Amino acid sequence: MAAMLLHGADIFDGTRLGPGALLVEDGRIAAVLAADATVPGARRVALDGGVLAPGFVDLQLNGGGGVMLNDAPDVETLATMAEAHAGLGSLTILPTLITDTPELTAAAVAAVEEAVRLGVPGIAGLHLEGPHLSLARKGAHDPALIRPMGAGDLAFLLGAAKRLPRLLVTLAPESVTTAQIATLVKAGVIVSLGHSDAGFETCRAAASAGAAMATHLFNAMSQMGNREPGLVGAVLATGTLDAGLIADGIHVHPEVMRAALAAKTGPGGLFLVTDAMAPAGTAITAFTLNGREIRRADGRLTLADGTLAGADLDMARALRVLRDDVGLALDRALGMATEVPARVARLSDRSGALRPGRSADVVHLTPDLHLAGIWRQGTPVALSPA
Repeated sequence: MAAMLLHGADIFDGTRLGPGALLVEDGRIAAVLAADATVPGARRVALDGGVLAPGFVDLQLNGGGGVMLNDAPDVETLATMAEAHAGLGSLTILPTLITDTPELTAAAVAAVEEAVRLGVPGIAGLHLEGPHLSLARKGAHDPALIRPMGAGDLAFLLGAAKRLPRLLVTLAPESVTTAQIATLVKAGVIVSLGHSDAGFETCRAAASAGAAMATHLFNAMSQMGNREPGLVGAVLATGTLDAGLIADGIHVHPEVMRAALAAKTGPGGLFLVTDAMAPAGTAITAFTLNGREIRRADGRLTLADGTLAGADLDMARALRVLRDDVGLALDRALGMATEVPARVARLSDRSGALRPGRSADVVHLTPDLHLAGIWRQGTPVALSPA
């Protein structure tokens, strides 16, 4: 494959944003060069301003391309989801299974294992969101399928962790024991706290046992009050807890995001997730989840009673919300879609940064932060409908 020099846009390499040019050779990043660099023999690709950044990393997406993982947990569904999200700039993903039956959950684990074996592009592991959640904070999860974690459940997750390159599990700390959390963490599972009504001390105990993050901060969790800080307070006060954020301006108000970002300046940080469902990358206006219709309208996905059911969101739109509505510096916003989730999911050796030797998974954003180009291993990817 001939060398390609992408120039004419600023470069965000995962930590820094500034002028530059990106040299790609044989599907990998060969060098990040000065903006006016020339490379004899390289095909020059002129970009009309904007930013080149690493491909986005999304740790929570439930569907895309018109399909849901819950509906058909097989390799074909995973490939459809990955293709749809690649066209939205998310080149590394953790497909997410919403609370379901043990049989379907086992099928999802087997499907991701097979997809990884076959090399389906972009599939980095599996996120199991439930079933060990709080009924009081169930959101759109089916209450009939929610349950505390038993010995058999723990054994299943430990087995899944051995079969998958990475396994992220969202659970409510009141539905498990700290010993179970510690056992999962020792086995390599990334434990996330979510869909929880637990108090501050229970959440801090879960973090001490090894829980590493929280799922969609502020949504489906105990809020921060003047006498009981809840899970929100535990996340903001605990440096070891990272947290996903649905930055569509609907799930969390921009002023609330601004306050959380001021509180979480490291080492534990916030990162972007889409919580995308079947409509991602399509124009469909309705779909079903566990037999219930979910409607798409006005940038929202809702059950018939108005309950939010995932998000109608892509990473580029989330970046626009962070920059334009929240007022966040662009370099930090870009990091929340790339470097931070890659670190959280232990993907930093392959994703989240533009460094020599890495796979050339790159997105080009226009000055107003719309996608203008996507490359996977240096090969252009067709844009999906946003």
